[in-house]
Amino acid sequence: MTTIRSAHPADAAAIAAIYNHYVATTTITFEEAEVGIDDMASRIAKVISSKLPWLVLEQEGNILGYAYASKWKERSAYRFSVESSIYLHQAARGKGLARRLYQHLFNLLRQSGVHLVIGGVALPNEASVGLHEKMGFQPVGAFKEVGRKFGRWIDVSYWQLRLE
Repeated sequence: MTTIRSAHPADAAAIAAIYNHYVATTTITFEEAEVGIDDMASRIAKVISSKLPWLVLEQEGNILGYAYASKWKERSAYRFSVESSIYLHQAARGKGLARRLYQHLFNLLRQSGVHLVIGGVALPNEASVGLHEKMGFQPVGAFKEVGRKFGRWIDVSYWQLRLE
């Protein structure tokens, strides 16, 4: 049985392990160096301290994935908009777990008064584009060649979901 719960800084090792797979092997994230456990714990604490959710999907004590919302921009007028992120362990992909995790995240965001969720997708990434479409996100634009990783230029598309 899988459960979704709030993350804690103590989950940092498991979360970093999931994330660092993507750092080392994909262009899904533009990070180029693996993230240490202490750094990941700080990231979790920062999101939680800003009153936004960071969730983990857990099965039999093992974290299979996580999703969180972070501030879109720091200025006050942006306070009703967030950026979402989601990562699954490779063994958990393709089972509908990302959709379940995102639904839980978005319900919490609605309850807290968030108006808009923004998602950035490094291209190509059919799985992430498909997830955002299934969740009701609408494409709003793209930046061409905005990042460079593994010796090639990467585009990023942006999507938005109105929660109200």
